[in-house]
Amino acid sequence: MNQQDLVESAACCVFLVVIKDSVHLRNVKKGEDQILRKFFFVFKGVSRFGPTSRFHWCSRVSQLTCKVILFFPQDLILPNGGTPAGTASPASSSSLLNRLQLDDDMDGETRDLFVTVDDPKKHVCTMETYITYRITTKSTRVEFDLPEYSVRRRYQDFDWLRNKLEESQPTHLIPPLPEKFVVKGVVDRFSEEFVETRRKALDKFLKRITDHPVLSFNEHFNVFLTAKDLNAHKKQGMALLTRVGESVKHVAGGYKLRNRPLEFAAIGEYLDTFALKLGTIDRIAQRIIKEEIEYLVELREYGPVYSTWSALEGELAEPLEGVSACIGNCSTALEELTDDMTEDFLPVLREYILYSDSMKSVLKKRDQVQAEYETKLEAVALKKEERPKVPADVEKCQDRMECFNADLKADMERWQNNKRQDFRQLLMGMADKNIQYYEKCLMAWESIIPLLQEKQEAK
Repeated sequence: MNQQDLVESAACCVFLVVIKDSVHLRNVKKGEDQILRKFFFVFKGVSRFGPTSRFHWCSRVSQLTCKVILFFPQDLILPNGGTPAGTASPASSSSLLNRLQLDDDMDGETRDLFVTVDDPKKHVCTMETYITYRITTKSTRVEFDLPEYSVRRRYQDFDWLRNKLEESQPTHLIPPLPEKFVVKGVVDRFSEEFVETRRKALDKFLKRITDHPVLSFNEHFNVFLTAKDLNAHKKQGMALLTRVGESVKHVAGGYKLRNRPLEFAAIGEYLDTFALKLGTIDRIAQRIIKEEIEYLVELREYGPVYSTWSALEGELAEPLEGVSACIGNCSTALEELTDDMTEDFLPVLREYILYSDSMKSVLKKRDQVQAEYETKLEAVALKKEERPKVPADVEKCQDRMECFNADLKADMERWQNNKRQDFRQLLMGMADKNIQYYEKCLMAWESIIPLLQEKQEAK
């Protein structure tokens, strides 16, 4: 069966992953997500579960807890001439999947969305001055009408996107934005250095979303990447909170959570300690950079003194000039090291400090959903006969809590993997930069030793 045949049959044959009243896919194995994603893309334009459906991936850490069900109406005639049974067998499911004829490499790492942030431009208006960035998007996803888009966005547009993601995806960890206000120590927020640092942070923000299996399919993210006039979409107020979001928002106030599950309690404790340690490192690193900058200022004054002194000497003139040049080389090496620390090291620390705050916020929302669930359980115990519909409400609330737990654990695992990679790269880079700095200083001082030895032998 080719793709056209599948599209024609889509109104009668819908492949879904069903958990209660929501559509989810949890912890699929490598490659399976590609099959299911492509299958859903084929059907979603014509099935009743259209583009606005809550179809997303909730990775289970332990095991697959959902059922994959293939729905066929009784009068459906399959393309191979057979008739469907009441319950799809594994053979029928696999044979249908085989007929999709997908050519993915099945490594689970195939990317179909690429986003970059570049080309910052300064805009001077009557009322304000601001910077915009070019957002270039390339994708093969069916949600995009064109293979490539290019739009310009300013910081407040990124902020709008993040707020919309928090509204529509309350169970997921939303990557943090760089701080809105000027970082301490930076005077000009329109300086080339500051703009470039912010551009890198905004680029990383979008790449985090792009790599997320749920957030990257969000409607608001699509609008952000493609809309020429984003302000029009902002005024329309497109986003509606999901049922999970509503439950989080309307949780009964004042209820104290009985017992947070041990795994989430451990996550909370880890985040507190992690943020504390990073905050300490950030403060010390800033002090070190400040001291290095002060030392650099002194070095720049120190070197020329030897040069002016050499004008008064005869035999010592050449060695003194050598010392002056050596100090100048050391100054240049220190300046490069300081710039690397400021542009590469500190931003990563700040990003993960903000990341931990975002994770704490999601964890708090999860606790609120659990509190709602416990409140409903108490209501069932007190008014079991008077409120026969409460058990169904409790069941739905339990489903929301389980989805929240699954999403949070999946995002935590993804965050930990990213953190390990980022800090491994950061620390290796820091070690390499320090090695380069001390090698340059060593070479500078070693270069004047032969000159001094020649003067001594000449005597």
